[in-house]
Amino acid sequence: MMQTNAVLKTVSAGMLALVLAACGGQKEAAAPAAASDASAATSAEKKEIVIGTTVGDFGDMVKDQIQPALAKKGYTVKLVEFTDYVRPNLALAEGELDLNVFQHKPYLDDFKKEHKLDITEAFQVPTAPLGLYPGKLKSLDEVKEGVSVSAPNDPSNFARALVMMNELGWIKLKDNINPLTASKADIAENPKNIKIVELEAAQLPRSRADVDFAIVNGNYAMSSGMKLTEALFQEPSFAYVNWSAVKTADQGSQWLKDVTEAYNSEAFKTYAHQRFAGYKYPAAWGEQAVAGAASEAAATASAAK
Repeated sequence: MMQTNAVLKTVSAGMLALVLAACGGQKEAAAPAAASDASAATSAEKKEIVIGTTVGDFGDMVKDQIQPALAKKGYTVKLVEFTDYVRPNLALAEGELDLNVFQHKPYLDDFKKEHKLDITEAFQVPTAPLGLYPGKLKSLDEVKEGVSVSAPNDPSNFARALVMMNELGWIKLKDNINPLTASKADIAENPKNIKIVELEAAQLPRSRADVDFAIVNGNYAMSSGMKLTEALFQEPSFAYVNWSAVKTADQGSQWLKDVTEAYNSEAFKTYAHQRFAGYKYPAAWGEQAVAGAASEAAATASAAK
């Protein structure tokens, strides 16, 4: 009997140990969930936002309007300005930025594919159109054999430059090409033997002293003191209205919703229309149809000079 009791005591002790172990296991299993909840709470309470832009208009938008608007919601906004089109996306993917503003979607799509980055577009921003500006020659009717034209050297913006020259009749592109990916190989005819000088976008404003004409990205034109009204021709397409970009994991975050709201607020729209007249505006603003008609009319008139 005593032996039986001893066995029962041993079994009972073993069962108790199993129960305690199971309880301990449940507590351990619950811990990650608690940690996950804490992480979500921390994310929801994010109050410092680092925004990267190229130097010029996009940085001015942040300093003039976005920082003050977000400060009212309790955010601290840090602005990092870049002078190239490469580092902003790498910095975003590496976590140095929360959001960047400087690029159109064709460029973003090409860049993230080439570099295998998990980033995506978030919302559009007012954008100065690509324009053809005078260099050593001052009007379109001065175009002659062997003129030189500087253009941005990154693939997507170079494609825009080719499409622009095609629209002007300076070159002829092959039929049925994709205008977003046009390259030198797609030039079917170059009757004026135009010499295309490919440069980093930031160098294009300065290149005007050395070339006959310069095709300059709007943000760099503005940041160098050029005026959009100086352009001899502007692209009519709205395909290149710029986007902000974020890490894909940040889509749906509260801080991004607040930033988006600031960029689409009535106060920001009023500011943009006054400060950046002649720009192309986000599709979400519902103004593209009217602006597009006006832009095409202006481009036609300019080309006819």
